[in-house]
Amino acid sequence: MSSIEEVQNRTIHGVLKQKVAACGSREFFYFKEQAFTYEDLDRASDRVAAGLQSVGMGKGDKVAIVMGNRPEFLFVWFGLSKLGAVEVPVNTAHRGELLTYMVDKSDSRALIVESGFMDRVAPVLNDLPKLERLIVLTEAGETLPESEKPVMGYDQLVDNDGAFDAPTVTWADPFVIMFTSGTTGPSKGSLMPQNYALFMGKVCMETAEYTEKDCLYNTLPLFHGNAQLLSTMPALMSGARMVLAERFSASRFWPEVKKYGCTEFNYIGGVLPILLKAEAKPNDADNPLRIMFGGGCPPHLFEEVERRWGVTLLEGYGMSEIGLPLLNTLKSRKIGTCGKPAYGCEVKLVDDYGMEVGPGVPGELLIRNREPFTMLMEYYKMPEKTVEAWRDLWFNTGDYLVMDEEGYFNFVDRKKDALRRRGENISSQEVEKVISSHPTVLESAAIGVKSDMSEDEVMICVTLKPGETLTPEALLDFAQERMAYFMVPRYVRIMEQLPKTPTEKVRKAALRDDGITSDTWDREAVGYKVKR
Repeated sequence: MSSIEEVQNRTIHGVLKQKVAACGSREFFYFKEQAFTYEDLDRASDRVAAGLQSVGMGKGDKVAIVMGNRPEFLFVWFGLSKLGAVEVPVNTAHRGELLTYMVDKSDSRALIVESGFMDRVAPVLNDLPKLERLIVLTEAGETLPESEKPVMGYDQLVDNDGAFDAPTVTWADPFVIMFTSGTTGPSKGSLMPQNYALFMGKVCMETAEYTEKDCLYNTLPLFHGNAQLLSTMPALMSGARMVLAERFSASRFWPEVKKYGCTEFNYIGGVLPILLKAEAKPNDADNPLRIMFGGGCPPHLFEEVERRWGVTLLEGYGMSEIGLPLLNTLKSRKIGTCGKPAYGCEVKLVDDYGMEVGPGVPGELLIRNREPFTMLMEYYKMPEKTVEAWRDLWFNTGDYLVMDEEGYFNFVDRKKDALRRRGENISSQEVEKVISSHPTVLESAAIGVKSDMSEDEVMICVTLKPGETLTPEALLDFAQERMAYFMVPRYVRIMEQLPKTPTEKVRKAALRDDGITSDTWDREAVGYKVKR
């Protein structure tokens, strides 16, 4: 095989084509009792590519997706890959200013939206001058919404024979802009190359030793990299089957795992404590799962999870921009750690002066990969942030870790102020922006406080303008109309003043040290409900 053939085959749709040639009629994934073969996915994504090309979309064009887990998401993702277009998956909970920002910042020319999320999309359409077309996936009996933008139905888009002029797409071409949480500024759009998807698939496949006998249970949202790159791609590349769930459900988890014979499940930290809340049964270990792959399991629950369900937990450290540079594997594992450097990754820890530190000394994690086109290409239209991240030709993660004498890494703390709640990355700056826009609020500071789910709960500390009063309930009523449900703070602390440095910067470390104080209001304790 020539070099040009190899780099053209190393694409997301290239892997699919290889599977179709080898075993096209074999079942690949399941959704709501329906089975889809490799050929089904190939044909359906051909029709998406043909439909988009017929309305002027082509290589390099950006297409935003606001859709829950369903087969059409996969069809769109693979169809865009075939066109050399760039998907922009958007969290379905986003609305208002942040939704506008992501669609506009990405230069999306089209937006494919599930009809159930039009209540988020419709109010912002007039603020998206670069958006040319809306494609709506309706349910049976629904009519297309009215809009000043051209609107077409998804059914109309794919009503074709699947023929299109396929451009040359290689492993170096971008396939996605995945927005990651901002810290001292707006969320950044990570532009990622095709080979990144294949590299992540290979890392996961080899770490967990997937084969055609495996079945991966995929419950995480497809608008996140985990479901696309750490579940779908390794399943596709290894020839394993995949069960695509609408969402994680504790009540449906074990019945579906047993029904489909699932052998692997990707988790985030908050999921395992939820599963453990179910009453233990003598036959809990009588299930087909062999591996749970993820991160953030509370250390005190690690052995209980493995013993109760007879599984092996594999944990690591990762970011959207860099994949999984640290991993525990079946052959090399140490409970409670992020593992060792993964295949193809170089890592080092440095102090605040850039000097490398040794075992037992915390330092910022820097990484780079040995294979081309397997990491962040750029933060889209943010050259300063790109240069900052790639300082000294290493990717600077902004996270402090420590390495032990055996070479295993442990996470210490975030150097930045991003929060993580129930698997969602949250920008403290974006929470503060909404809260501080309330007419009675003078200043605000969003921090994370630890929860019993091992991740962060959001606390907002506010000061009010002179003479103003505000109840926590009124503040959250205001907030939840302007931000995703998972960003809405659980805790509210109204203060006389925020602790400051001599240069008037808020001392968030002091607020974190204070934690949940006697004057902190807890929405869960009073039964305040956040709508989704």
